[in-house]
Amino acid sequence: MRVADLATASVLILLGGVVVFDSIRIGIGWGTDGPKSGFFPFWLGVIMIATCVAIIARAWRRSTDTPFVTRAQLVPVLKVLWPATLMVILVKPLGLYVASALYMGFYMRWVGRHGWVVVALCAIGVPVLTFLVFETWFLVPMPKGPLEAWLGY
Repeated sequence: MRVADLATASVLILLGGVVVFDSIRIGIGWGTDGPKSGFFPFWLGVIMIATCVAIIARAWRRSTDTPFVTRAQLVPVLKVLWPATLMVILVKPLGLYVASALYMGFYMRWVGRHGWVVVALCAIGVPVLTFLVFETWFLVPMPKGPLEAWLGY
């Protein structure tokens, strides 16, 4: 875990440095109408860097190096990661609503072990409700696939 803490904190320090540097570029001072655009990002970057330095100091003093993740802990994470990754990949060819219906149905059945009636109601109902809210009420276009084109949207 020590190596993971050191690596993550180091990357975040670099990211915080980019935030601080760019905030200085756009201005971190106080203007006539209040703080300039870089004021809040600058201080968030400074806080991020300071916190990561504390994490590095704490990890450096730690004498034992426990594993970051065990095989038993990794399995549930991968049960979430792979279906979610596949859903994101399927959004382009199938559209958001069909991909989310497939993801929700698969996930509820595989991980949640819910019955088919509950799976079907949720996997179809939630995307249909989301479609109604975004497409018809708020008029916000979402990625659509062949099914929506076939239905005339």
